[in-house]
Amino acid sequence: MPITPTERRKLAAIMFTDIVGYSALAQRNETLALALLEEHRNLLREIFLRFGGTEIKTIGDAFLVEFQSALEAVQCGIEIQRSLAKRNHDFTGEERIELRIGIHIGDVVHREGDVYGDGVNIASRIEPLAGPGGICVSTDVERQLRSVLDVRFEKLGPAGLKNIQAPMELFRVVLPWEKQRPSIPEPKQSSRKNAIRRAVFLALALLISLGLIWFLIHHSERTPQPAANPVPKAPLAAPSAPELAGQKSVAVLPFVNLSPNKGDEYLSDGMTEELLNALAKVKGLRVPGRSSSFAFKGRNEEDIFRIVGKQLHVGTVLEGSVRKAGTKLRITAQLISVADGFHLWSETYDRETADIFAIQTDVAQRVATALQIQLLAGEKQQLARRPTDNLEAYDLYLKGRDYVTKDTEEAFRKGIASYEKAIALDPNYALAYAGLADAYGALGGVFGFVSPSETFPEAKAAALKAIELDETLAEAHVALANYKLSYEWNWEEAEREFKRALELDPNNARAYNGYGSYLQARGRFEEAVAARRHAQKLDPLSPDLTANVGYPYYYARQYDQAIACYRQAREMEPNYFWASLWLGQVLVQEGKYDEAIVEINKAVNLSGRNVRTVASLAHAYAVAGRRDEAFKLLDELKRRSAETYVAPYFVAVVLAGLGENDAVFQWLDKAYQERFPYLYLLKVEPVFAGLHSDPRFVALLKKVHLEP
Repeated sequence: MPITPTERRKLAAIMFTDIVGYSALAQRNETLALALLEEHRNLLREIFLRFGGTEIKTIGDAFLVEFQSALEAVQCGIEIQRSLAKRNHDFTGEERIELRIGIHIGDVVHREGDVYGDGVNIASRIEPLAGPGGICVSTDVERQLRSVLDVRFEKLGPAGLKNIQAPMELFRVVLPWEKQRPSIPEPKQSSRKNAIRRAVFLALALLISLGLIWFLIHHSERTPQPAANPVPKAPLAAPSAPELAGQKSVAVLPFVNLSPNKGDEYLSDGMTEELLNALAKVKGLRVPGRSSSFAFKGRNEEDIFRIVGKQLHVGTVLEGSVRKAGTKLRITAQLISVADGFHLWSETYDRETADIFAIQTDVAQRVATALQIQLLAGEKQQLARRPTDNLEAYDLYLKGRDYVTKDTEEAFRKGIASYEKAIALDPNYALAYAGLADAYGALGGVFGFVSPSETFPEAKAAALKAIELDETLAEAHVALANYKLSYEWNWEEAEREFKRALELDPNNARAYNGYGSYLQARGRFEEAVAARRHAQKLDPLSPDLTANVGYPYYYARQYDQAIACYRQAREMEPNYFWASLWLGQVLVQEGKYDEAIVEINKAVNLSGRNVRTVASLAHAYAVAGRRDEAFKLLDELKRRSAETYVAPYFVAVVLAGLGENDAVFQWLDKAYQERFPYLYLLKVEPVFAGLHSDPRFVALLKKVHLEP
């Protein structure tokens, strides 16, 4: 059927949901059925929004929802079933809400606010096969996600669907909290067949035994030797109860954006960060960092404060909302005790936008007073300090900071543009210069978006200007330290700047993390682990800071400890590609090539074929002996370099795996000319361990000011 001008065809992921047994319940107890229906709708609609779902319509107790990708749809389905499983834990019988979910990806047609087509029809037919509390997906969905999403898909086999001509392969999403299902006994075999199977089993067992003996004999020749000074093993843990006993603490939850313009969310997020940063500077008060705070964004469980208290080890929670209408602001804030939910303090501010700094100061001081913390004169002065007198510059600064949290080239460029506009309005805005330095450093840094030689000089100028305007700004010293470490390889000045930042702000997780980078590059692994564990304790729900604890273990060849860190980070954020990437790189060093390739492939897919991940996959193929596949990926990198920046360092990583040593040094020399940041890790990076005796490697170490 031709598409009329009012119609629009697109590829979309479609989700159908349905409450199990709702019709029968409505006949028995209509009042309860309606109450459960409303509760379920409120719960699901909030989750749809978090995963970018667009509600098309409700059909009785069913939802029809559209998503931009199969990944978002399945992640949303898992979160729905997780939330309902938690909710149902406290209910029995008719008061439970159990859902079936069906998901398919296919062509749909938008017409007059509704959606039609095979994509919709198939999803609606799949949903009844999901089972209570389950998720059923089509083979098209499973094919897209099998190597991307960290869940297991169980094949259900071909099914005939009503009004669908050909049988379809369907899969069940095995949810992480499901109990292990008992295995289904196979049909009995004849005695002859059993005898054959026993013989095959014994033969396989013999082969495996011989293989194991060969491995034990030869493995010591290939296994990397441990570091001369192994890093002491320590458990991965948040601060313990005895460690925190008697310490005042508050978690600042993301303030809710109630503005008519949903694009004003950067303002509510900015309010959260400003309060978090201000309170973190109060002596005697522990405030978990940004990632830990924003891990709870959008969550509205009934016992959310208890959950926050347990996960972040805090005694109180500060929450609130921001509503902006023109030049008017309404900000609410309340301080709540985790133990009993009692409001220790609350306030509503109806002010002009020009009063935003005064509101932030008042909230921070009221929180300290409510927690019976005596503010020192210097702390009061610090809390009352205005970063700028230009509200438009402040607004642009908040937008810039919001952009750079997204870790993409486009976001970094938008962040730089916002910071530069803020500086144009207020040339004395030290925080904007510090933010600009960070953004330039990230754009040309280890992400490999552009050549470092293009951006790091800009980062240096911005950091120095920030320090000139405000020598007490820890953020500026961190930015300068990262420049000294990553671009100048000026070890003495880098360490001095990191220490100055920590002196000014002992609760700065970024400073501890950066100092850990410095220490691991110097081979001071035990100190590096300590610095990065401290950063993790300051922001315990950050997957970045958790994974970063693993890096000094990796460089120290303490691979079991590194793996534990990366797996913990992935538990926090299943789609965090850095965890899969580094886990794969560790497995390469352990000689577990098949497992390594699976993990790095996940990182490649999750990152959108980021150059860094493609190079690591090519290296893994190379050392595994799959040279054709390695050369194919190497060709891909070279083709991409004609269109976009490809860091020479990553090409050298691939060539090292292939044993092309002359070419390795040619590309490392190109990386040196561009001053690519990873060169500061040359001395400890296992990928280049086979080159250490080469005079060219010794010469390169000297160029980056590392002693051989």
